[in-house]
Amino acid sequence: MPLGALVRLPLALARAALEALRGRLGALCWSLSPLSLSLSLPGWKRVSAPSPAAPESPRQEREWDEPSPTPTSVNYHFTRQCNYKCGFCFHTAKTSFVLPSRRRLTASFFGPSLGMEKINFSGGEPFLQDRGEFVGQLVQFCKQDLKLPSVSIVSNGSLIRERWFKKYGEYLDILAISCDSFDENVNVLIGRGQGKKNHVENLHKLRQWCREYAVAFKINSVINRFNVEEDMNEQIKALNPVRWKVFQCLLIEGENTGEEALREAEKFVISDEDFEQFLDRHKDVSCLVPESNQKMRDSYLILDEYMRFLNCRNGRKEPSKSILDVGIEAAIKFSGFDESMFLKRGGKYVWSKADMKLDW
Repeated sequence: MPLGALVRLPLALARAALEALRGRLGALCWSLSPLSLSLSLPGWKRVSAPSPAAPESPRQEREWDEPSPTPTSVNYHFTRQCNYKCGFCFHTAKTSFVLPSRRRLTASFFGPSLGMEKINFSGGEPFLQDRGEFVGQLVQFCKQDLKLPSVSIVSNGSLIRERWFKKYGEYLDILAISCDSFDENVNVLIGRGQGKKNHVENLHKLRQWCREYAVAFKINSVINRFNVEEDMNEQIKALNPVRWKVFQCLLIEGENTGEEALREAEKFVISDEDFEQFLDRHKDVSCLVPESNQKMRDSYLILDEYMRFLNCRNGRKEPSKSILDVGIEAAIKFSGFDESMFLKRGGKYVWSKADMKLDW
């Protein structure tokens, strides 16, 4: 390990420990606070949140006067905790905080009245919390009570059991499983190893459950130095997902690169030319949806565990104020969201399973 990395490692571990402690204290404060049980619709008076302060900046002052983007599709990373250690991860376990009173919170901030059509629950690993019950209840509430057209989850798939599909499958439109390689040795190198379990075998099992319980199946792959030469044509066509999202490995300061990062993803990075060659090799896969670094950086509306929008325009995740404090309309102005790029990359598609013509 390089000398610089040895010097930074203790600092990173110390920061991670402090963040975890802060998350636990924040959760305790919320559980003791009566305010966490009495939230109203956007536009209410200030409600205290356990979110670190986001300093004002000239950029924020300018964006305050800009029109608010519509939260058509929101990615809610309600947890940063994960049971995998993917070396390129760009949303790492810097805190252990998860908002309590999840049903009331979801009812307060999400719904078609705001222009929302789709919510995607991600992490970390969403199925870590309460063995999947937490995300299951969120999914059911958003579909059954809020009647959102599309509710989806991104997961590594390692903790999902058939009983979850039996209980919550009818409320879920899309399940996206992360799979970066069909070579188990490469998955281990990346950090997706499951010990004695086989990630690829588990992927096929999840595919079958999605068929049985009428959930649209999607695959997400991060193309990096370890899998860029791989030919995945045969395996993807056999699995036949509704979408195969192919990301170029992305560096985010403070997440997977830099002194404050919990990962060092530099060794995973590939060039734009490498990425294009991978795409060209798989051009005959009809469900392929490519996302280069340029397309990915600003075209997602991301909420973190403190309900802050994360602005990635400057190569790091700069948080807005929490929507618990200022409401969604004020916070979203600092999200850095590029609505035109969202549409250009194909972010809007047929995402309700009721509208999909699928052979389950």
